[in-house]
Amino acid sequence: MPFAFDLPAIFAFIIAFAIFAYVVMDGFDLGIGILFPAIPAGHERDSAMNSIAPVWDGNETWLVLGGGGLLAAFPLAYGMILSALYAPIIAMLLALVFRGVAFEFRWRDPGHRAFWDIAFNVGSTVATLAQGITLGALLQGIVIRERGYAGGWFDWLTPFSLLVGVSLVCGYALLGATWLIMKSEGALQERCYRLGFRLGIAVILAMAAVSAWTPFLRDAYWLRWFAWPQVLFTAQVPLLVVIASAVFFISLRRQHHYTPFLMALGLFVLGLAGLGISLYPYVVPPAVSIWDAAAPNVSLKFMLPGVLVMVPIILAYTGYSYWVFRGKTGHEGYH
Repeated sequence: MPFAFDLPAIFAFIIAFAIFAYVVMDGFDLGIGILFPAIPAGHERDSAMNSIAPVWDGNETWLVLGGGGLLAAFPLAYGMILSALYAPIIAMLLALVFRGVAFEFRWRDPGHRAFWDIAFNVGSTVATLAQGITLGALLQGIVIRERGYAGGWFDWLTPFSLLVGVSLVCGYALLGATWLIMKSEGALQERCYRLGFRLGIAVILAMAAVSAWTPFLRDAYWLRWFAWPQVLFTAQVPLLVVIASAVFFISLRRQHHYTPFLMALGLFVLGLAGLGISLYPYVVPPAVSIWDAAAPNVSLKFMLPGVLVMVPIILAYTGYSYWVFRGKTGHEGYH
């Protein structure tokens, strides 16, 4: 029998990887925007901005890949998700545009830099909150009838989705603080060590709250986490969270430069692993699976070679840009 690829599963993995790459790479620069009110204007704030200036816009490539890949590979899911979550998704995109304009204008229009700093903070916070609300609304489920969205205008706005939104704000802020620990020196670095400790506690509490709530959303989630024998596997996720948290706080206390950021990334990896355990194999819970929503195999076969060429290229130029701009940053603006 000839070997057959499960193309919907392959594309689901590629899109999940793109979303993960976006969260990791764009998370810390959104986090820096969230932290702006806690960073004094002047040298420290300029240094924070310069730490992300060479890479921030390239990081959003992964958002385009994830959204475009969902449309191309899972058009049914794309239509359902967009119909259910228009409001938070549009809010996210407008906030990202607002944030991008503020990023550029704060250097070019120094007379109004205070205004652009506020705009950068608001855009970053709203975009992050909208992403978290979108994730929470997807996790709690979308009302589907006859292959179309059948819910109301504000089904996405619930206490659970707001909890996930606030949790993501805390998480991105933690990534931003630990990124600045790695990229800065002096007063800014010391400030971020203190911020990292407080944000680390907030993120762990938020993860615990979301994790405790999720199994009660649907019986299927409860079974995926606690049914025997898969509980032997799923129990490793909270265990690893405890270990990563301990290493994170120890590294902060010892004032390591790189370990806090790596452990913050580790917490995000474990959070996404938990999300995968809850959702798989559904792309639109509770009823639309990866295979139900996939485009025809002939379309997936046509797209796969292009994706397999482009993803390594994106990884290569992204890795090169981070390598070129490695090390500590100063406060002089990029012009």
